[in-house]
Formats: sequence, C-alpha cells, structure tokens
Amino acid sequence: MDIIRVGIIGVGNWARHGHLRVLDLLPQYRVVAVQARRREAAEAAAAEFAIEHVVGSVEELVALPDVDLVLVLNTAPQHAETVRAAIAARKHVYCEWPLTVTSAIAEELAGLARDAGVRHVVGLQRRLAPHNRYLRDLIAEGYVGTLRSVRMHVSMNYFQARRSPALRWTVPPENFSSVVAIYAGHFLDMLFAAVGRPTSLSALMVNQFPVVTIAGTGETIATTTPDQLVMSARLAGDAVLSVHIEGGKRNGSGVQIDVTGTAGDLRITNASAFGDVGDDYVIEGAHGDNLLLERLAIPASYDWLPESGLPSAVLELANLYVVLARDGVDGTQEAPSFDDAVWLHHLFDRIAQSSREGERQTVE
Repeated sequence: MDIIRVGIIGVGNWARHGHLRVLDLLPQYRVVAVQARRREAAEAAAAEFAIEHVVGSVEELVALPDVDLVLVLNTAPQHAETVRAAIAARKHVYCEWPLTVTSAIAEELAGLARDAGVRHVVGLQRRLAPHNRYLRDLIAEGYVGTLRSVRMHVSMNYFQARRSPALRWTVPPENFSSVVAIYAGHFLDMLFAAVGRPTSLSALMVNQFPVVTIAGTGETIATTTPDQLVMSARLAGDAVLSVHIEGGKRNGSGVQIDVTGTAGDLRITNASAFGDVGDDYVIEGAHGDNLLLERLAIPASYDWLPESGLPSAVLELANLYVVLARDGVDGTQEAPSFDDAVWLHHLFDRIAQSSREGERQTVE
C-alpha cells in the first residue's frame, strides 16, 4: 500500500493532541507539510514530528506536489475557504466536524468535492470506535431483539460560563461551534451508526450561560449559543429515542447509553465524554428477562490499531484513519463523508426549528 502523504492546515490543541500523534502511530501515513496562522506553532509541530515543509499559506500547502491528503483542522468558520482551496487543487480532503457553519455551505462543499472527484471525509470518528461497531453488530444480530427504546446522556465539565482563551471561538453562535454543535454532532452520529437514523424529532435547546468570561483576559461575551440539548425522536418502526447533551456539568459527567429491546437490554458507559488513557467504554448486557446486566468484553477482532499509550479519544480518531486508508485501497467509502456531514447539518436545522417553534419535525 502506498504511503498517504499528508498536509495539515491548523495546529491547535486537537491537531497536536490527536491528529499528529495518530498519524505518527500509523504506518499508512506520513505528514509532509504543515501550515498555521501562527507560524511558530507550525514550526514547533514540524520540529516535534519531523515534518519536512512549513509553509506560510493555505494556497502554498495545497499546491505542494507531494501532498495527497489535506487535513483541515482550523476552526469551523475557516473550514469552507480552506476546503475550497484543497478541492480546487484536486487534493483529497479531510475536514473536522462541524464541516462548516451552515447546511447550505456544507452542501456546496460536498458538491464541489464530488465534481472534482476527490475523496472527502469528515471527522466524525466515534462511529468507528470498537465499542460502537460492536454495539451495532450486537443489535443487528438480535441481542436485544426488536428495538424498543434508546436513551443517551452526554455531559462534560467544560463549556461553563468561564472558558479558556482556546475556547473563545466556541462562544459566538454564528460559529456553529457550541458544545451542542460539536458534541451532539459527534455523539448523535455515533449513536445513529449503531441504532439507525430518526424519522422525526422534537427538541429543546437552552442557553444557561448567557455571558461567558474568558479566563486570563477577563473579556466578557454575551451569547445565545446553546449549552443544553434535549431531544425526543422516533426511530424506524416503533422505537423511541431520548437524548440529553449538556455542557458545564460540575460533577459526575460522562456518557451513558441504554438500549432496550423485546429480548434484552444493553448499557454503554464511559466516565468521560472526551476520554483520557483508561477512559474506555464499557458495554453491559442481558439477553432474557429480569436478569442482571453483565459486562460484555469487546472481541479482539474489533481492535485495528498498533499498541500505544494514546488516550481513548485519540484512539477513536485512529480508527477513522485506518478506515480512510482502506477506502483508498479498496475504492470504498466507509469513512464518514461530506454527504454524512450535510445530513447532520440538516438535522441540526430541524433541531433548531423544533426548539424555536415548539413543533415536531420530520427528518428526511
């Protein structure tokens, strides 16, 4: 298999914590170029990960002949312009979620990628994590029987009324980068990959931190960006879904998913919504009636990665990169694409409309 030569645009916290370490782990990839608004950040990444080219602009990076895949890792408001440049240069492109700030722009980017014939991938990596692939297979194989209900609660300690300068860009609503946009996007995509997509929904989004203070500078920003989402939905057939996403939870945050069927039950938990080393998902289940839930070990066949000491959230990302490399060899599209991102952007449109108007929405 040919090595995939990567150019990275944007070297913020997630690029350094996640992408650069994953690409250093996987032999299918080699990072050859990096660009950032702050050149010193790009140079520091290049020195740490032995990256050959540090360039001064997006246009310079996408024009490099030894770049096969462009990673768009800057902030959501910057995604559209960067993705357009990569597609115009006929480069395959990976873009973090949110793909962009509106569904209309997301549709435009997906259309440009299709017309150019380039591979397009969006960073919705949680659907490909071992626990989620195993959950999907358990459900498909009838462990719980016919699906009756699904409940998911996701919470995190950060995104409170006081935030670090690194999270300032998540405050303005026009940036579509709130805890709801980011975390609900990732976790809803993960859940739907296992249980199927909804056919209708009713939602409520709430802002409980109307003024955000930036630590260190003391800057205060008034905002209407939501920090809580409560949603009820209907899945295919008669199954019902309830979801609660909340930022700024002081204690006891994490993830819990409960799946109920006609023949059994499953519970999926994690003490963290953004896992560190050891923050692994636990799957428990019972097939039958009135039984205690027992831990179900995830089979070794679901582990695709080399040994490493990387955090669990980073390993989720590594699974996406494994699939992306396989897609390039097999001509498949198993990795989440811009088309998946477009569908998810439209889902958020329906969520916002339901919250605003108080009416149930049909999901296409």
